[in-house]
Amino acid sequence: MTNTNGIIKYTEGAMELIQHFSHPHPLLLSLDGSIVDHDRYYICRLCWERVSFSTPCYGCKLDGCKYFYIHKSCAELPHQLKHPFHPKHDPLTLSQSTESKGDQYCGSCRRYRWYQQFTYNCSGCKFSLCIKCASLSLTTKVDIHDHPLTLMRKSTQFTCDHCEEEGKGMFYFCATCSFTVHLECTLSPLVVRPPIIKAEIHDEDHPLTLVQRFLISLTCNACGNDIKGRFYFCAICAFVVHLECASLPSVVKVIRHDHPLNLIYSLPAINPSSLHRRICQLCVKMVDTDYGVYYCSTCQDYVAHLHCATSKEEKDETFMRKSRNELESIESSTSMLGHGLDESTDMLPYDVVKKFKSGVDGFEIAAEIKHFSHEHNLKLIDKFGIKEKCDACIRYIFTPYYACAQCRFFLHKSCAELRRRMRHPLHEHSLMLLPMTTYASGYFGCDACDHDCNGLTYNCEECKFHLDVQCSLLPYNKFTHDSHEHGLILSRSPEGRKCNNCDDSNEEIKFCSCAENCGFALDFKCLTLPHIVWYEQHEHPFTLCYVPEDDSGEYYCDICEKERDPRYWFYYCADCIYPAHPECILGKSPNMKFGKTRTSDNHQHPLVLVQKSTSDDGRDLCNVCVHRIYDFVYECAECNFIVHPGCINRKIGTNKG
Repeated sequence: MTNTNGIIKYTEGAMELIQHFSHPHPLLLSLDGSIVDHDRYYICRLCWERVSFSTPCYGCKLDGCKYFYIHKSCAELPHQLKHPFHPKHDPLTLSQSTESKGDQYCGSCRRYRWYQQFTYNCSGCKFSLCIKCASLSLTTKVDIHDHPLTLMRKSTQFTCDHCEEEGKGMFYFCATCSFTVHLECTLSPLVVRPPIIKAEIHDEDHPLTLVQRFLISLTCNACGNDIKGRFYFCAICAFVVHLECASLPSVVKVIRHDHPLNLIYSLPAINPSSLHRRICQLCVKMVDTDYGVYYCSTCQDYVAHLHCATSKEEKDETFMRKSRNELESIESSTSMLGHGLDESTDMLPYDVVKKFKSGVDGFEIAAEIKHFSHEHNLKLIDKFGIKEKCDACIRYIFTPYYACAQCRFFLHKSCAELRRRMRHPLHEHSLMLLPMTTYASGYFGCDACDHDCNGLTYNCEECKFHLDVQCSLLPYNKFTHDSHEHGLILSRSPEGRKCNNCDDSNEEIKFCSCAENCGFALDFKCLTLPHIVWYEQHEHPFTLCYVPEDDSGEYYCDICEKERDPRYWFYYCADCIYPAHPECILGKSPNMKFGKTRTSDNHQHPLVLVQKSTSDDGRDLCNVCVHRIYDFVYECAECNFIVHPGCINRKIGTNKG
């Protein structure tokens, strides 16, 4: 047994354990991360970074709190340290933050520190350092520079000499030659720039020469932004360009547009009055037409910033540019691609079991199919009369639809025909349509609208990215919405804009912004609200409305009987003059289909997904982890057994700690 810096290490047989000051129980070492439950997302309780597969870590061996993990590297951090950024007080101590208000930021990088997060704190004042900043080497030697670098901190802006972007806070500095570099840039590989190049973005007969620095401020002739570091210069025509801009291609293809885009420096004056009011169709910001832009010569009204069109999220890496003479044939072929189609890997979503011919035009229609998402055959129904939800998009069924004769499984005909694989500008990789999320809980969180959903998901397994069906169907080119006079475009960077319907500015939710740059924006959560819904036993359907039903000035919800804000959308039954809040109609989990059944190793009966919360008297706790339940659980119809979706296959009595 050894005791180092307040951490006790010992062994039990072949097991290596520690007694760490952050936790009351012994922690078991796992060099390959095998003790981590990979069905869930876990964080290190010290640094709050993810504990990923194969990462050495320590975990609590007791069932009562077996979900406590810390990285091995974090466990070996000193309990106390002296740091040059705070020399006036005692050593900083690694301890939990107990402030729920006030200064909750790292004293160096200014990253937010969560309540009860471990940081290095000063007992004499409120100064603290996050583990990442406290662990940085005070001096370092890197590939991108010849001299040793020293860690420094600056409260004002500085310019990184490697990436030429501005920064604030900590950086590495060279005392020999005043070289300044971002912390993250020290990990960059050494890039040797050729002294003379020929670039596609400039006249091929004009070579560009690398210039180390210039004493006065210059503007890049390609993108229009300031040049603050090294650049390329044309001695023939005085053309100057950023190092990164010099390597831009003359032709590029983006995921959300059918045609290739050409880099040009002068837009055709088709509509002279709007020439200087062009909007980038990717970020929905103004484009300065005095500089280079990517332009679609086919559509003639589609332009994009240079760096928007070449970003890893937007650029179509499958596009193979050939010679300029072949661009016309490329454009004609790419314009035939459908919405989000990755044609090289497309797969049919179902097998046809039985067909019949339509009496109207004689087309053959699949009357019975075997869909990849369900174990039974589905039959086509063309008559209305059910208030059920589609198991793909979790919206109420309308005709025509496919139904299972053996269970409550339904698919809109359009949802049954969804492509198995697609590309979407919200994610850089191809997405696969899956019948069930890979999470054991049976549902996923959509990365566009932030709603929980148990329908079909367009999934990237590598990144754990999920897109529900409704969000995947929103157009990502310009489209119209009944709530606004102008067209809307998918915007990757709303930069603090609030949704004009709900006032939400959640950065986790994606937005579509006004194509005319008038400031109007709607988030995916509101854009995917169903137009028509049913509510419990109400006789008529409710319609989504965007303006108040009258000019009375007094507006209430007839379900909760609370006042409604006339600025916000609402659902309305015109037959009964019955208005209601969307949340009162849809509930807290509008993209969850309740009534689905599952089996569990913990229980002998089938379990049904239902809406339920723990009552104020503490009844209805999860039978597995014995914690409160919120919004929805799996429940046994034959007994009182209830369980969190995330606990459905866990050993009974395992407290989450």
